[in-house]
Amino acid sequence: MAVKDIVLDLAIRYGFQVLGALVILAAGAIVARWIGQFVDGRLRKQAMEPPMRLLIVRVLKVIVMLFAAVVALDKFGFQIAPLVAGIGVAGLGVGFALQGVLSNLVAGLTIIFTKPYRVGEYIELLNVHGDVAKIELFSTTLLHPDRSRVVVPNRRIVGEVLHNYGVMRQLRLTVAVPHDADLAKVLAAVRDVVDRNARVLKDPAPVVGVSQITESGIRIGIEPWVRVVDVGTADAEIYSALVHEFRASRIDLKQWRQEVRLVNA
Repeated sequence: MAVKDIVLDLAIRYGFQVLGALVILAAGAIVARWIGQFVDGRLRKQAMEPPMRLLIVRVLKVIVMLFAAVVALDKFGFQIAPLVAGIGVAGLGVGFALQGVLSNLVAGLTIIFTKPYRVGEYIELLNVHGDVAKIELFSTTLLHPDRSRVVVPNRRIVGEVLHNYGVMRQLRLTVAVPHDADLAKVLAAVRDVVDRNARVLKDPAPVVGVSQITESGIRIGIEPWVRVVDVGTADAEIYSALVHEFRASRIDLKQWRQEVRLVNA
């Protein structure tokens, strides 16, 4: 009988507090879910990568539930102010200890929302360059044509001068012909080779013309636009096709030679 009285007394004394705490936690879960769905929808419209989007949504949900848990603890007599102050002091200490990590995190969020570059684009900064293979909260991974990877901390990217080539690049190829070559025939052959290549983009139009005149011959500049992924392959294809085209059109590539004679004094 005494046990029932104790249980009944506890239920009367703390029942409403427990019920209130459960209601607060339930409300926090509903708010966290609503905020998560809202933020997820906005991030989907910005075409953010799924791993990044899910991580941000989960962090926001956890933050909302932590606040709900702190308020729920108040129903049981816990003092919120000292608890919040303690969390603040601990957070400050952790912030100093993880200063580099947090700066990378903030920089990563800045890159995600401002979008100075996207996955698949070719960028150059800090004396490194490559295709953007992955954008994470703490770092950005660049992929080189030789398949090697460069991992750049995000805090080194934000605030630096960044050259973004986008998803296409302009090749800068050259071929040299003798001074007495038929330039009209040479330029027509080069343009034909470039136009036939499937990797060369039609817009912007390729640029073909005389780029330099030297003592040894005339240099023809060939500057077509290709997709970033086709850069290395397009170079080889165009040069190979030029060799075959010049041979078929009987275009001589012999260079002017300068003879130097040494005469004994």
